[in-house]
Amino acid sequence: MMKSVVGFTILILFFAFPSMAQNVVSFEGKVIDVEGNSIESAHIRNMSNNTGVISDKDGHFYLKIPQNKNVSIQVSCIGYAAKSFTVNSKTDQVSNFNIILEISDYDIGEVSVTGELSPESNLIKIEAKHIELNPDISGNLESLIKTMPGVSSNSELSSQYSVRGGNFDENLVYVNGIEIYRPMLVRSGQQEGLSFLNSDMVSSIHFSSGGFETRFGDKMSSVLDIRYTRPVDFAASVTLSFLGGAVHVEDASKNGKFTYNTGFRYKTSQYVLNSLETKGDYNPEFYDFQTYFTYKVNNKLDFDFLGYYSLNSYQFVPVNRKTSFGTIDEALNLNIYYDGNEKDRFETYLGAFTSNYNPNENLSFKLIFSAFRTYEEETYDIQGQYYLNELDNTIGSDTYGDSIMNIGVGTFLNHARNYLTASVYSAFFKGGYYKSNNRLRWGAKYNYEVIDDVVNQWEMLDSAGYSLPNNGSTIELYESARATNIIYSNRVTGYVQNTYNKKLYNNADFYFNIGVRANYWDFNKELNVTPRMSISYKPDWKKDMLFRFASGFYYQPPFYKEMKNADGVVNPDIKSQKSIHFVLGNDYNFSAWNRPFKVTTEIYYKILNDLIPYKIDNVHLEYSAENMAKGYAYGIDFKINGEFVQGIESWASLSLMQTKEDIDGDFYYDYEGQLIEPGYYARPTDQLVNFSMYFQDYLPMNPSYRMNLSLHYGSRLPFSSPEKDRYDQVYRMRPYKRVDMGFSKVIIKKDKEFKTGSFLNVFEDMWISFEIFNLLDINNTISYMWVKTVSNQAGNASQYAVPNYLTSRRFNLKLTIKF
Repeated sequence: MMKSVVGFTILILFFAFPSMAQNVVSFEGKVIDVEGNSIESAHIRNMSNNTGVISDKDGHFYLKIPQNKNVSIQVSCIGYAAKSFTVNSKTDQVSNFNIILEISDYDIGEVSVTGELSPESNLIKIEAKHIELNPDISGNLESLIKTMPGVSSNSELSSQYSVRGGNFDENLVYVNGIEIYRPMLVRSGQQEGLSFLNSDMVSSIHFSSGGFETRFGDKMSSVLDIRYTRPVDFAASVTLSFLGGAVHVEDASKNGKFTYNTGFRYKTSQYVLNSLETKGDYNPEFYDFQTYFTYKVNNKLDFDFLGYYSLNSYQFVPVNRKTSFGTIDEALNLNIYYDGNEKDRFETYLGAFTSNYNPNENLSFKLIFSAFRTYEEETYDIQGQYYLNELDNTIGSDTYGDSIMNIGVGTFLNHARNYLTASVYSAFFKGGYYKSNNRLRWGAKYNYEVIDDVVNQWEMLDSAGYSLPNNGSTIELYESARATNIIYSNRVTGYVQNTYNKKLYNNADFYFNIGVRANYWDFNKELNVTPRMSISYKPDWKKDMLFRFASGFYYQPPFYKEMKNADGVVNPDIKSQKSIHFVLGNDYNFSAWNRPFKVTTEIYYKILNDLIPYKIDNVHLEYSAENMAKGYAYGIDFKINGEFVQGIESWASLSLMQTKEDIDGDFYYDYEGQLIEPGYYARPTDQLVNFSMYFQDYLPMNPSYRMNLSLHYGSRLPFSSPEKDRYDQVYRMRPYKRVDMGFSKVIIKKDKEFKTGSFLNVFEDMWISFEIFNLLDINNTISYMWVKTVSNQAGNASQYAVPNYLTSRRFNLKLTIKF
């Protein structure tokens, strides 16, 4: 009891202490439209004390109001006309109260609220429809995830992201309960193309940046849980832009037993890549096809199938590059002239068959069989001849900005013939028992994995006629990696968890989730058992608040990338990386200007052990393949979202974070021969400040004209020297700053009727968007190219970090049609 008191005292220190309501009754019911359909995410507010709740997916709501008093209630939902009325528990029926909303005359096309968090889990609900108007080069659903608190991404070309100090490989992604794998040989955002997730097919998105439930897998940072739509009627969409297009069709049979949801996408980023500093012939083409079938046998049994095929082809013939960089005191210029080309190919297949059996309303079973296969090829032969010059930086000089001295000249030759095939075959059984105040869930999964990897790559470097490294007698390659790895392995995982909720004596809601996972991998004979728990407490206060605490063990067994070092050699003794999460959070719902808002705050600390140090080059992670470090990560995340403009939602996120690691027993000798033990140093994802904003607006007199703005700021990220064995040599790149803006015009709206027989009646919605990428035309840095010289002006060997810049300002035109 004393521990509980201390715990809630700590919470009170972080947040204001609102006074508690007295003598209240329950006002509950359902929000529906004029046709009787449930309305999700409607805001039901008690205007007398400015408290409120949000209707669930079935339209139900539950609100405390004063007993025997007139209470002014306002109900609003994006896309519907607001409704106000007065209720009194003495004279009115306040249970099973139906509230009917009519479609708004100034409907602007939004039907949801982002950022709702279930009190029984640590998952945030995100609305997929925001992606339709989000101005983003990738067009991927992950662009929304990047605006969430705790999430960081410093490349608009990539769909990958890091969460609270973790790296790209520490994030779980599920679609309909099936784990999604990413390509493993991708080195840059230019090669990525389309991510797996098709936003046209999505019905729900849930995301957690830490402290997630036991039923989710064994990774250290985050989980993204996607559900595809099971349609009830015909719908289709077509999207066309300078960057590609997409087609989507869904429908259900007349009796509703059979449904299908299918999408095809094509993307080419050639137009955007031509803005990079390396000029040449870019030919990237990306295709994918997805289909989701469901069949309902009866009320107890149904089946579904998810199929996926993608082909990413990237061909590049570089010609030249010119980059100016340096400081005020030392302005430099690099010129490179290329020969050769690069050809990459990534082909992926996935199929999953699911059977769902519900013998009664309290019991459910699910059995999933899935197969994943990827073929990846990375081949290139590229020669570059470079000249590194010092520029005249004397203001007023006749030669200002011109080259005045050559400080480096050389040639490099890069070669690769890398081929990887990976297959994962899975059988997953899970179930649930829901009764009274308990939600019991369990599951067991078996994976059979086959990896076939051929590594053959090398780099030859010549500076001023000397081969590097230069020993004066022989010619050596600067870097080389040759290996053939074939791995067959089996994994078994299982979990059990229970969620318990109870109404306390003071009308507060209490949720307690506890569970345990176990995983075993026969490759390294490692068994992990990891407990997790979370507590949510929603007091019956005038202010609508929810307090959360989550903690657990998150042990991440290596898949393949973590096992392989820079030489291509696999470490058979590799073990799981380990993380322990502590997350303390608060959600505060309130009204301002008679509009709904929400503030979310989370404080976290992560203890990290058995880490595998790595370096980042663009989006390529190069691991040491050894569990030789310990570390930590801590920070605080803030998010505010709501109707800053009436009827549409915007949000802003701010994250403060630090993460460091220490390699056990590492040391080096400085230039004076002194032994140095580095201790803790910044991890590659150590970013102190990360701020993102998504803002929407429209013309009040004509809401068919819209504006959408996406803003990102990330403070200086670390980057490492090219020395393989030194992870503590950390420098900082420039902050990432980017603003993308889009303007759209609704051409056809679903509530507008045309003459009988007009072909325009087949359209549900149609709008056109004009997008400006990198509005401020800022040169953001993604990585560095290290240029080495035999000697500088002082006669000492030297190397220079030349920034690799991301895309400059570009314009895009996009047409979206819905049927």
